[in-house]
Amino acid sequence: QLQLVESGGGLVQPGGSLRFSCAASGFNFDNYAIGWFRQAPGKERAGFATISSSGSSTNYADSVKGRFTISRDNAKNTVYLQMNSLTPEDTAIYYCAAADYGRRWYVPRLNQEFDHWGRGTQVTVSS
Repeated sequence: QLQLVESGGGLVQPGGSLRFSCAASGFNFDNYAIGWFRQAPGKERAGFATISSSGSSTNYADSVKGRFTISRDNAKNTVYLQMNSLTPEDTAIYYCAAADYGRRWYVPRLNQEFDHWGRGTQVTVSS
């Protein structure tokens, strides 16, 4: 059974950092591109970072570029999200998602559809 489990959420002060993990199981992780999405209160879920299945290519929303870094370790079936310089606007439920686009170098668009989703983890940025 394909499963994605996010961890690393919590409460952090403005300017702080968090590191997320998305652990995958039940499928051939090497073939799947991964995306990170978030849903802020009263807003629609939106993608902000994606990474190709090989890990060689990434894509970021302007709102997180330079602050967030997506990476992956295929040997550990895990994708990471390093988030720095957090602001209250980053408060949201964060989700990872996976999809097999058939090409290891392909990096998904931020609004591209993904097939499999984690349950999400809450991040609250507040003093």
